[in-house]
Amino acid sequence: MATWDWQVFCKETVTGEQIAGCFGRGGDITYLDWLLSAWGWTLSVAVLALVVALFVGSVVGILRTLPDKRLVFLGNAWTELFRNIPLLVQIFLWYHVLPSLFKPLQDVPSFILVVFALGFFTSARISEQVKAGIQALPRGQRYAGLAMGLTLAQTYRYVLLPMAFRIVIPPLTSESMNIVKNSSVAFAVSIAELTMFAMQAGEETSRNVEMFLAVTGLYFISAFGINRLALVLEHRVRVPGLLGAK
Repeated sequence: MATWDWQVFCKETVTGEQIAGCFGRGGDITYLDWLLSAWGWTLSVAVLALVVALFVGSVVGILRTLPDKRLVFLGNAWTELFRNIPLLVQIFLWYHVLPSLFKPLQDVPSFILVVFALGFFTSARISEQVKAGIQALPRGQRYAGLAMGLTLAQTYRYVLLPMAFRIVIPPLTSESMNIVKNSSVAFAVSIAELTMFAMQAGEETSRNVEMFLAVTGLYFISAFGINRLALVLEHRVRVPGLLGAK
């Protein structure tokens, strides 16, 4: 039975020399340094993509509930387009195809392209949740806002959206966790995130078990941390008496 060697993370990546303390000094980089750097890239991709997804998904979800059928069509078209194309294909489209069609994109770092690809992909899912949250509210709330003299935009801003976003926090939590896991596709365009680290470091050291277990643990910590934070937020903003909230 093969033994595990967790000291591999304390080895310098170029020479393989064991370094006391496991963190490199004077320009030396250990596998632990590399692992933490890869974790930082994973979180950066996930957080920025989530910001894009929340903004775009919220706008598209709102469009799909407006009285104007043209805006509803545009919102539905966006959702169906990005929801029905596999994420990895979208990554390659952003990286290989769009820069050849739009020259300015050739100067955009691959990191930014991945953020938008992942963000737009997730925005289609978030738009469904925002739409469902708005439609879950009693119609009387919209009519009451309009009857009080509020414009449609003001009714959404002050009446519908504050309630709808509280309703959709649980599914948004799942999407936030998913976006961390989906960020692993960034390895396909050479982003030095956790999955790429595991593949390259495992090949260099022949310690695939240790590398993938460490990466798995960091993915779990990231997703679980988001889950706990979202749970606290949900308890703080929930509306008593709404959809079973207490």
